[in-house]
Amino acid sequence: MATIGQKSEPASQAHTLQRARHRASLVPDLLVDARRIANTVMAGWHGRRRRGIGETFWQYRPYQAGETLARIDWRRSARDDQTYVRDLEWEAAHTVWIWVDLSPSMLFQSRGARTSKEERALIVAIAMADLLSHAGERVGYPGLLRPRASRNGAERLATALMGDLGHPNDDWPPLTMVRRFSEMLIVSDFLRPVEECEAFLNDVAQHGPRPHLVEVADPAEEDFPYKGRTEFLDPETGERITSGRAQDWQSDYTELRAARRDALRQRAHALGGSFTVSRTDRLASETLVRLHGLMTGNPEEVAATDAPGDSP
Repeated sequence: MATIGQKSEPASQAHTLQRARHRASLVPDLLVDARRIANTVMAGWHGRRRRGIGETFWQYRPYQAGETLARIDWRRSARDDQTYVRDLEWEAAHTVWIWVDLSPSMLFQSRGARTSKEERALIVAIAMADLLSHAGERVGYPGLLRPRASRNGAERLATALMGDLGHPNDDWPPLTMVRRFSEMLIVSDFLRPVEECEAFLNDVAQHGPRPHLVEVADPAEEDFPYKGRTEFLDPETGERITSGRAQDWQSDYTELRAARRDALRQRAHALGGSFTVSRTDRLASETLVRLHGLMTGNPEEVAATDAPGDSP
């Protein structure tokens, strides 16, 4: 038994390294796809405008008692009987952390999917980095990339992911650098035990960022099309389960999956964040537009891209 154990560990490391090298070879093509997808939604991405310190005009609003007279715009106020204050737009860059789950279950791709869950997750992450960077935000990757405001955020993230060879990426990301008043985009299939997912979200809550969860789902996982004798394989543990009549499991499976999703959605909302589903048989651009609506509080964008399993 000891000999087997000694042999299995290097084999596992070799498999992890092989996966990492394969992923690194895909990243350049994924970067191109991500930039193309980001460009299709760029026109609707206006950043997250808010009142604060800056030089760019944002809005006029009525003067309130107690405010300094220096903020009054006398030219605008002279047009009618109301006294107006000139608000400027907040120009301090916001920090958004992005993390992608690269565990074995993310490799799954059924016949009805456009891509694997891992490739979809990387596309969403890189495209979001591109959009956020162009909006002037600081983008970072926990344990891999310090947040920085730059126009080439997508390239920085892609390069960092390519260079992260040999790292198993099976664990949740380290949160030592994550602070309050930031946001965190978590892209995963969330197929780990729900208690483990909730424990991680509790850790996120202690560090303070608003979590935005994107559940990447294959159509076969959503619809459970299996019938007759079917063998199911757990990609994380290698465990195999055989069903003589797989269709008999569909109802229980659907209920359990919905309950898991509802628990994650409620926890994300309780922390001031959001939850959305990205099906791999639908366009990645739908996920990006919906994320923009959720992160900026734009209900029209959210409603326009509602997918089965989604809810604001």
